[in-house]
Amino acid sequence: MSKQAQFNKHRAAGLLVAMGVVYGDIGTSPLYVMKAIITGQGGMQAVDEKFMLGAVSLVFWTMTLLTTVKYVLIALNADNHGEGGIFSLFALVRHRARWLVIPAMIGGAALLADGALTPAVTVTTAIEGLRDVPAYVDLFGASQTTIILITLGIITLLFMLQRFGTNTIGKLFGPIMLGWFTFLGVSGFVNLAQDWTILRALNPYYAWQLLISPANKVGILILGSVFLATTGAEALYSDLGHVGKTNIRLSWPYVKVCLLLSYFGQAAWILGPGQAAQSHVNPFFAMLPASLTMAAVIFATLAAIIASQSLISGSFTLVSEAIRLKLFPRLLTTYPGKAVGQMYLPVVNWGLWGVTSMLVIFFQTSERMEAAYGLAITLTMLMTTTLIYAFLRQKHLPLIGAGLLTGFFAIIEVIFLIASAAKFWHGGYVAVGLALLIFLVMTVWYRGEQIVRQHNHPLSLRQYQDQLAKLRDDQTVDKFQTNVVFLTSRMDGDQVERKVLYSILDKWPKRADVYWFVNVTITDEPYTAEYTVDTLATDYLGTVKLYLGFRVRQDINRYLRTIVHDLMATGRLAPQKQTYSVTSGRDVGDFRFVIIEEKLENGSRLSRLDRLVIETKLMIKKYATTPAKWFGLEFSEVTLEIVPILFNEIPALPITERR
Repeated sequence: MSKQAQFNKHRAAGLLVAMGVVYGDIGTSPLYVMKAIITGQGGMQAVDEKFMLGAVSLVFWTMTLLTTVKYVLIALNADNHGEGGIFSLFALVRHRARWLVIPAMIGGAALLADGALTPAVTVTTAIEGLRDVPAYVDLFGASQTTIILITLGIITLLFMLQRFGTNTIGKLFGPIMLGWFTFLGVSGFVNLAQDWTILRALNPYYAWQLLISPANKVGILILGSVFLATTGAEALYSDLGHVGKTNIRLSWPYVKVCLLLSYFGQAAWILGPGQAAQSHVNPFFAMLPASLTMAAVIFATLAAIIASQSLISGSFTLVSEAIRLKLFPRLLTTYPGKAVGQMYLPVVNWGLWGVTSMLVIFFQTSERMEAAYGLAITLTMLMTTTLIYAFLRQKHLPLIGAGLLTGFFAIIEVIFLIASAAKFWHGGYVAVGLALLIFLVMTVWYRGEQIVRQHNHPLSLRQYQDQLAKLRDDQTVDKFQTNVVFLTSRMDGDQVERKVLYSILDKWPKRADVYWFVNVTITDEPYTAEYTVDTLATDYLGTVKLYLGFRVRQDINRYLRTIVHDLMATGRLAPQKQTYSVTSGRDVGDFRFVIIEEKLENGSRLSRLDRLVIETKLMIKKYATTPAKWFGLEFSEVTLEIVPILFNEIPALPITERR
């Protein structure tokens, strides 16, 4: 096979993967967008040609300006070592201003809330299509209860499969979504061919006329329904790291054309003769021949499952990035399957399942769910625009240019936010409530880290080097371990946290051959695995900084053993011969890891607010994974010690001897 043929094959495979990974959310929007628009107007009997021309025009220009221009052409350039999404963007610009963490947290929280709503909306809408299948109605009737039970069954099965990885079924996503988009395009084209005059909607004049027309019963609030056509744009940006910007940009034109054909085809069908007499129908399913309805429902359900899978995987990545940025507590993370970087967070998975299931039960119908959908994601888009402005300025785009460009998108998104805010009392409060809860967790965690850092002052290892050398050779103290390893969250050169040296010298003198001080830095690059080491010109001290990508397993024990072996091979560390071992000729000694947990023992010097933050942080921490599991030390020798958070601020208590 020639190099050109190999390249073409590789490119085709990349485009197919992009189809399956990136466009699930936006690809299912034709299932409910047009239905939401005409329902808001009062049903099929309340719409006319001018209304439909304006509605489709609004959909077209919303997708063009927000999805195509903002995300595909601009946002994809703001990649962080190939990774996208609001937290990756924040990692790029966080050094420009401390306040940028606020839009990052708001946007991330809203996107996670959207991750719970998407499966509920898409799967329910797809399953409701069964009502247009006569055989199903004859067998089960038109009861919504049956629809809910089927939806809950599909959602539960989807979340149960996450722990096993999605390698095998993931290979099917691309072909299925390619078939789905082709089906959207063909079915839309067939109906559009009945009335080509709908193409007049490409003129933005009709969009503007609808917004100011008195015939539009909801006025600007119609944008709340129109916005649903572009909700998947943020997910598209977040999935940048999975498929690459080139594959997204090359596949998007086909996807966009197919989506628009579906919207235009639905509009043409709605304006067809006799359609006004119908009510409470979904134009997407109703415009299809009766013989294809069942196949369309199955196809739509598969597309909805793939869209949900994309949001679930995206939520795992989003939370992982938040943990890396110290905006979220450490959660147990496993790496199922063989796909590089594929991760699974049980707490996130079952939390999403619980919330999604409750949303289905609470809202009952897709129509009511659509009222809650979109409000949260408008917040994320607006926050992303704010961070894009910082990115453009960082790339030295002139102030006026960056301001005009992002200001244009911000104005559009603020208008959409206002329109979507009308949904608040119709279900939007659920999305806002979820986003607010996640935002509060992030705020507490971030502020808690700052408070601890402010009140803990590091000490120099060199200052205590003589004491450590003396302790090492002191035969009157029982040997603690050959290698004692302290995991420290803050380390700068030879500066380590005071609590670490207190543990070695004061709390329980720990005699060892070598003292290791290990700090893990989670890098912006997803698959980095590097380290630096400084023995401080000794053979008994070692400071190690591990630089691990946020998609790399934190198996500290194995990494450290490799580092020690390398140091011995270069003569920087003496061999540690083991007399007793099942491994012949073992020259790396035993290890004991010391993990120091913090507790609020005395917070009298803290303000009430800071004390509340720390207490809440410690409460949240109970539901996070243990440090031993987080660092991959479940099968290692681990000693856990408890010290006060405000270590330097424990005053002596006055007491008088009774005479």
